[in-house]
Amino acid sequence: MPVPNDYLERVYAGVLGKLVGVYLGRPFEGWTYQRIMAELGPIEYYVHERLNQPLVVTDDDVAGTFTFVRALEDYGISPDLKAEDIGKAWLNYICEERSILWWGGNGNSTEHTAWLNLKKGIPAPASGAIETNGQTVAEQIGAQIFIDGWALVAPGQPKLAARLAEQAGKVSHDGESVHAAMLWAAMEAEAFRTSDIDTLIDTGLSVIPADSLIARLIGDIRRWHKENADWRTCRQLIEDHYGYDKYPGNCHVVPNHALMIMAVLYAPDDFQKAQMIVNTSGWDTDCNAGNVGCLQGIMLGLEGLEAGPDWRGPVADRLLISSADGGNSINDAVRTAYYLTNIGRRLAGEAPLDPPKNGAQFHFSLPGSRQGFRALGVPGTDHTPSVGNVEFEGGRALAITYEALGPTQVAVVTTPTFSPPEMLNMRTYDLMASPLVYPGQTLSARVVAPRDNQGAVTVRLRIRIYDEADEMRDIDGEARTVQPGEDAVLSWRLPDLDGRPIAEIGLAVSPEGRRASGRILLDHMRWDGAPELTLHRPKGDGDFWRMAWVNGVDFFSKRFPPSFRISHSRGEGMVSHGTRQWTDYAVKADVMVHLGDYGGLALRVQGLRRYYGVRVTRGNRLEIVRTRDEEVTVLASSDFDFALETTIPFEAKVEGNTITATVGGRSLSASDDSELALRDGGIGLVIHEGALSTDAVRVSAA
Repeated sequence: MPVPNDYLERVYAGVLGKLVGVYLGRPFEGWTYQRIMAELGPIEYYVHERLNQPLVVTDDDVAGTFTFVRALEDYGISPDLKAEDIGKAWLNYICEERSILWWGGNGNSTEHTAWLNLKKGIPAPASGAIETNGQTVAEQIGAQIFIDGWALVAPGQPKLAARLAEQAGKVSHDGESVHAAMLWAAMEAEAFRTSDIDTLIDTGLSVIPADSLIARLIGDIRRWHKENADWRTCRQLIEDHYGYDKYPGNCHVVPNHALMIMAVLYAPDDFQKAQMIVNTSGWDTDCNAGNVGCLQGIMLGLEGLEAGPDWRGPVADRLLISSADGGNSINDAVRTAYYLTNIGRRLAGEAPLDPPKNGAQFHFSLPGSRQGFRALGVPGTDHTPSVGNVEFEGGRALAITYEALGPTQVAVVTTPTFSPPEMLNMRTYDLMASPLVYPGQTLSARVVAPRDNQGAVTVRLRIRIYDEADEMRDIDGEARTVQPGEDAVLSWRLPDLDGRPIAEIGLAVSPEGRRASGRILLDHMRWDGAPELTLHRPKGDGDFWRMAWVNGVDFFSKRFPPSFRISHSRGEGMVSHGTRQWTDYAVKADVMVHLGDYGGLALRVQGLRRYYGVRVTRGNRLEIVRTRDEEVTVLASSDFDFALETTIPFEAKVEGNTITATVGGRSLSASDDSELALRDGGIGLVIHEGALSTDAVRVSAA
């Protein structure tokens, strides 16, 4: 079945709807209707500032939704994807006690329980089955909250969306929870073809058993909706017949699914009203609002999201995905929409879209898109430049509008490329992330000065890094002067930063001469090339340089003299750094294994269980291995005189399909021409049931 002509834009609207709903409902998640009305009143707009919380946060609804769908790419883009493979993706992308899930304990958190089952060797779907975990654990809300990605890759194919949601849901859930997930996924897939809410609900009902509790619940709510014009009356009926007191567990699917159905029945064509209803009604507000938001984003498109207040502006497309693939963590709705659209096109047998603007990471090609760019206040004034998306002769661009600036005043816009400062104030869910941009790479941008500008402007590329106090410090590239009607390409090879991560990138703009107003259009911004950097403890220390490593070990020490000392008690542990943009590169480190069965370097890391390893073992072997899930393939090996508490120089390189290494003076090489070969990914330190340390890791071009 061909994808719709407006497929990409509708996916984008669905992703934005999901984000708006999650960010809107997150600050008061778990509150009752009565408490919300008493303390906040009807939820008409974001309330995070009233509760002293950040707006854009890490959240399981977002991270799980946009991580688990990657199983399609990892295990073959096929409608026959199985729960077992999605379970393998869980083990690859989830860092224990840190990323994606609510780590509430075995038997308390359904997802935590399922993850423990997977780690013990119980594959999906048994990992989430009622027979394994009991009905109460299996029928909590989690299967439903992660389904949007499966629908977004199956436009107009509700049966396919329901099947994928079923397989994904059964990794951790069973019973009515999976029925709810299947139904909502089918509704979202069908929403690419119709916005009639009754048709959508009927489509959802067609993919679940007619005698299921979810089906009966929907029948009741439809009847109550017809009998009662006020949604509050329907909400009270839901609480009376399907409330939390009727279903055991921390967060049962049934009460929350009921509120979602109610919201779309009472406000099928009004995004703001539906969000008000589902959030004011309480219970699992971020989950419920996120699913409703995604459905209505697809149904109503970008125009529907923009019909009420400005939902998009404060979010600015920002999206955080905490996972073991750290280069995917600092994300945005545009990047995610293109990813899902291309997966959906391939599922439908169609070619992926060409990358906009020759593959620029920030291209602003979708209407209203900002890809995380926000303006900073102008020092010494009360003015903050405005940022918006406009059409111009080159397509779409980001417009930076400044007013009455003098030659010493600077308008600045930046976008995050690493963990933002507010992550330190997030209540739950750690953010596992690596920076997107690195020293040695070339940062570039094309800017355009409209003809009606008042005089020339000076434009610089700007980066912001975390200093020793974990405060932002600005560093600028070379200045360029742009006259009205001209455009310019700025380029800057990023300098060594003493191991400090690049937190933001952007533009600094100042007019020349008299006070002036005007605009600069940012057509695109990109970075290219291999990193050239030494990762180590920088002068003055701070915390963010260590947070730039994805932590998949039991103990990542600050106490020992070396920059990096890791320890892991059960099985294999890894800390990693870098992105999937890294392809060919070289790595050097002096490594000491203090205890363990093996330890060494990881290359082309794509999560916890996908990488090439160069390691030494207590069996006196030097090995180059490919790790892919539970399968470890030794690509090359030789004898090696291994000793604990001894510094071992490691040098390794990946170039094309070839991995070469020199370790302790012994050289080894291997080629991987198989279908399982890894093409890209960052670097890591690996230890098996022991401890390992190094003071510095050098990464450079191959």
